[in-house]
Amino acid sequence: MSAHKGKCFCGAVELEVTGDPLGMGYCHCSSCRSWSAGPVNAFTLWGPEAVKITKGAENIQSFHKSANSVRKWCRVCGGHLFTDHPQWKLVDVYAATVPTVKFTPGVHVNYQETVLPMKDGLPKQRDFPKELGGSGELMAE
Repeated sequence: MSAHKGKCFCGAVELEVTGDPLGMGYCHCSSCRSWSAGPVNAFTLWGPEAVKITKGAENIQSFHKSANSVRKWCRVCGGHLFTDHPQWKLVDVYAATVPTVKFTPGVHVNYQETVLPMKDGLPKQRDFPKELGGSGELMAE
């Protein structure tokens, strides 16, 4: 089973993900954009059992903007680490946090909110896939 290590900006918090991600893609929602300070958030999705904090758990802080997103960051450097999605039983470990995971996006979510249109041939979900409670509607590039 593959394992990949990641850390926050300063290294006070380290984590490991094992196995393969359950999905990868881009989120265009305003919350992710604001949180990431970028026009889009690159995500890798893992089951909670695949994500392990290996150092500095006491340095992790949380913020709950919505019931389905518990964003986590390092209290030492402010570096963003991951978002728990308890409703879906998924953890979004930001792609940049685990640089040895080959990022192979498969979808765009919340594309109706995009500020950075991307013509890459991937499916563009208006919001979320039906399996995650969204409309499942696709948008044109």
